[in-house]
Amino acid sequence: MARGKKAAATLTPEEKLQQALVPVEDQPYEIPTNWNWVRFDRATINYDSKRIPLSIKQRSALEKIYDYYGASGVIDKVDNYIFDQELLLIGEDGANLLSRSTPIAFLASGKYWVNNHAHILDSSAITTRTFLCNYINSIDLAPYVTGSAQPKLTQDKMNAIPVPIPPLAEQQRIVERIESIFAKLDEAKEKARAVVDGFELRKSAILHKAFTGELTARWRQEHTKQLGDIDLSALDKNYEIADYKYGIPDNWKWVLFNECCTFVGSGVTPKGGREVYQNDGIPFIRSQNVLKGELDLSEVAYISDEINNQMKRTQINGGETLFNITGASIGRSCFVPFDQNIGNVNQHVCIIRFKNYILPQLPQLWMNSPIIQRFVVENQIGQTRQALNFKQIRGMWFPVAPIEEQQEIIRALNDLLDKEQYAKDVAQAVVDQIDTMKKAVLARAFRGELGTNDPNEESVIELLKTIL
Repeated sequence: MARGKKAAATLTPEEKLQQALVPVEDQPYEIPTNWNWVRFDRATINYDSKRIPLSIKQRSALEKIYDYYGASGVIDKVDNYIFDQELLLIGEDGANLLSRSTPIAFLASGKYWVNNHAHILDSSAITTRTFLCNYINSIDLAPYVTGSAQPKLTQDKMNAIPVPIPPLAEQQRIVERIESIFAKLDEAKEKARAVVDGFELRKSAILHKAFTGELTARWRQEHTKQLGDIDLSALDKNYEIADYKYGIPDNWKWVLFNECCTFVGSGVTPKGGREVYQNDGIPFIRSQNVLKGELDLSEVAYISDEINNQMKRTQINGGETLFNITGASIGRSCFVPFDQNIGNVNQHVCIIRFKNYILPQLPQLWMNSPIIQRFVVENQIGQTRQALNFKQIRGMWFPVAPIEEQQEIIRALNDLLDKEQYAKDVAQAVVDQIDTMKKAVLARAFRGELGTNDPNEESVIELLKTIL
């Protein structure tokens, strides 16, 4: 150590400069001629020696006043602080070094405490903390991370990171340009996220309009129809089901499932459980296959013909409505297409078959609507596993419209819901692309490709010589 210090002390200014600069063969890419590749440790001042870790037990006894930082940001609060200035923190260990689910580098300000899982750095005179923060978040740290079970960015590895240093004025312009672009991208992401998050609410509103007659009000004025020769005269149009009743058009009728269904029931798990499932055969529908408005067979289980024939009562051939009646997915409903291969269900999925004066594609839309979902939430039973029983399902109700209007409801709903789904998909694509776009902006920023560089500005070489 003594010889190293002595050797360093005897270096000429030019030799010190060469040690600070990154050799041409180690430079990751070309940068503008008035920029310089500099070793990370010559662009920063390290305060790692001032870190003090506190255990959870120690922190639990402290008053929560000042932020307590770890590898990925604030993780707690404590009653004292170590730092009272803005500094750059870089995560030292953890899976986030490689997964990058949260930023690796971030700025801490005010009064705060830092544990031993984050490097603590200030910028030297040749750069700024914000510039360095953006740069570290823009690069792949995998070449500098050691360990697989517990990834770690040691101080030596971090100090070996090459940093492209433009003139100070250009650094400021780059930071301002990044902040300006990111602000616009964040605004776009927020709007797109609002579209995605509002999808279910908009879908519920559309379904509510459909089953109150509002969606087809104009159509009904132009195509006034009664219920034909179906005898529902014994049923009151305003049949009262607890407090779920609401007004419907004069030529509609409230009908109990007990009256309008030909079958309500569910299957069982075959004897032997999962051991009897096959890679092909008869699709065996479980609750995870019943999504809202969609039968998902991408990961369906299969059973043999023999087992299927033992469950004849719950065989499905297409045209049925499936309804989850237990567990976390309770209340989800879908329609089984007519071209769907024959299948069967377990005890968590209820099969419902409706009489012919209700179009088979319509019930799952009703059962995914707000009124039925409210009924499910308020009437499910069970302490550890929520459920609905067959008596409750048969006691549910359906607003029956004329067949012609049912056809129009299905057409209008499919059109509107398809448009909403398309809007959601587009918005989700925007959300997914924002982070990619930010990475692209950062990559261009540190190559001098944002159009802000002034080639006539002097490099930081002279300033670096002064520091060294």
